[in-house]
Amino acid sequence: MKIPFTYIARNLWNRRLTTALTAGGMALVVFVFAAVLMLDAGLKKTLVGTGSWDNAILLRQGAQTEIQSGVSRDQASLVETLPEVSRDSSGNPLSSKEIVVLIGAPKKGDTKPQNVIVRGMSPNGILLRPQAKLIEGRWMQPGASEIVVGKSVNAGFANMEIGDSIRFAARDWRIVGVFDGQSSGFDSEAWGDVEQLSQAFRRVAYSSMIVRMVDPGALERIQKSIEGDVRLKLDVKAEPAFYEEQSKALSTFLSILGLTLSIIFSIGAIIGAAITMYSAVASRIGEIGTLRALGFRRASILVAFLGESMLLAMVGGLVGLLAASFLQLFTVSTLNFASFSQLAFGFHLTPIIVVQSLVFALVMGVIGGFLPSFKAARMEIVDSLRAG
Repeated sequence: MKIPFTYIARNLWNRRLTTALTAGGMALVVFVFAAVLMLDAGLKKTLVGTGSWDNAILLRQGAQTEIQSGVSRDQASLVETLPEVSRDSSGNPLSSKEIVVLIGAPKKGDTKPQNVIVRGMSPNGILLRPQAKLIEGRWMQPGASEIVVGKSVNAGFANMEIGDSIRFAARDWRIVGVFDGQSSGFDSEAWGDVEQLSQAFRRVAYSSMIVRMVDPGALERIQKSIEGDVRLKLDVKAEPAFYEEQSKALSTFLSILGLTLSIIFSIGAIIGAAITMYSAVASRIGEIGTLRALGFRRASILVAFLGESMLLAMVGGLVGLLAASFLQLFTVSTLNFASFSQLAFGFHLTPIIVVQSLVFALVMGVIGGFLPSFKAARMEIVDSLRAG
C-alpha cells in the first residue's frame, strides 16, 4: 500500500519555516550551479555566434589565434583565385584581408587601461558579417583614419562615443559609428580600414583572411587545394569552429570554478536537508508507528520520507532556477584568454541547463534524505507507538 502524495506535501506545509529555510539553502546552491552553466553557455553563444558557416577563416599554420597569425599579401592574392571562393556580380572575390591588433583603452569609471581588439578589414569585411548592424552614425570609409565600435565597447569604455577621437599607433582615429553584433564577440571590437591600420602599425602581412565559400561543402575542397600548394602554408577552418576553439580556455576555467563552488555549497545544503529530515523523523515517531500498524510497508515509509526530501529539493531547485533566470538581464566583461582582450557576454539559460539544475537539486535531496528515510523505515511498530 502506497502513501498518498498529499500526505507528503502536507507534512512539508505543516513545517513551513523549516521547509522554507532548507529549500532556501538548496535554492542558493542551484542558483550558483545554474549561474555558472549559464555563464559558460553565454560565452559559447557569444563566440560561436561571432562566425558564419558560410565563411572560412585562414591563418598561418599552427597559429591558434589571429594575434599570433600572419598571412602574406601574396598568399592572400593566391587564395582569392581559388574556385571555391564566392564572387560578387562583378566577379570580384568575396573576401576580407584583415589585421587584428590590441590597444589599451580606459573603462568608464576606471583609469586603468584594458585591451580592446581593433580589427582592420577590407570593404567586403562588413558584407561578410551580416549579423553586424549599424545602430548609430555610419560605417568607416576606406582610406580614412576612422573606426566604428561595437556596442559593448561603446557602453563600457571611455571616449568611445561618435565624434570622439582616440590616439593609438601615432595617429588620431575618429569614431564615426556604433554597430550591434547581435550579442557576438564583434560587440567587443572596433573596426577600421585594413590598409590604414597596416600602415599605422607597420604591418607587412595580414593577421587572417575571411572568404565566403561557394557552398557548404567547399571548406574541404579549399583545405585540399591549400594542402596541395606549397606556397600556401595556411590552416583553414569554418569561422564558427574557429571561434568555438577560442572559448575553450575560458570555458574550462568557468566549468572548474563552477563545479568546485557547487560541490562546496552542496555539502552544506545536503547537511541541511539531512538535519531537516532527521528532525521530521524524530517528531513523527508515533505517526510512523501508526502508519506501520495500518499496514503500510517499510518501503512505503522509506519512499514517503525520501519523497519529502526530494520535493523539498525540487522546490529549492525551482526557486534557484527562477532567480538565476533574471541573470539574463545582465552582461559581464572579462578577459578572453585567447586574445588577451576584454570580452563582453551575457548569461544564457537553455533547456539543458534547466534539466541539469533540477537533476542536481534532486540528487542533493536524495543524498540528504536517504539516511533519515532509512531510519524511519527501520523503526519497529511497537517501539514507535511507545515512543510516540
